[in-house]
Amino acid sequence: MTVLLDTHVILWSLRGSPELGGRAHTMLAGADTRLCSVASIWEIALKRSLGKLRIAEGFEEQIPRLGMTMLAIDPAHAAAVGSIALPHRDPFDQLLVTQASVERVRFLTADRAILAAGLPFVVDARK
Repeated sequence: MTVLLDTHVILWSLRGSPELGGRAHTMLAGADTRLCSVASIWEIALKRSLGKLRIAEGFEEQIPRLGMTMLAIDPAHAAAVGSIALPHRDPFDQLLVTQASVERVRFLTADRAILAAGLPFVVDARK
């Protein structure tokens, strides 16, 4: 099984946060591949540059050390953005959900709006 992590789940992992639920933790531990999208790196870097997020420079170098593999943004991902209706228009969320759909992997998030969309490949990170 392959799992794509939402940006906040990556931040939880980087910080060793206890927010991850038991089922989600078990799923991650048993996953063959844990993916971090380049879109999440971009989102974290953008929020950091705007002063909305405090995280050390070079944070992206820690991600492979956590056992995550980088997922590039490719033309199929970009072309499919908007094919899945989400209750909000956050471009990072749109891209991440689209990547999970195109790649046919599970998407681990605690974002209530994404969870409310009822997408079968989306998993609640708090459970």
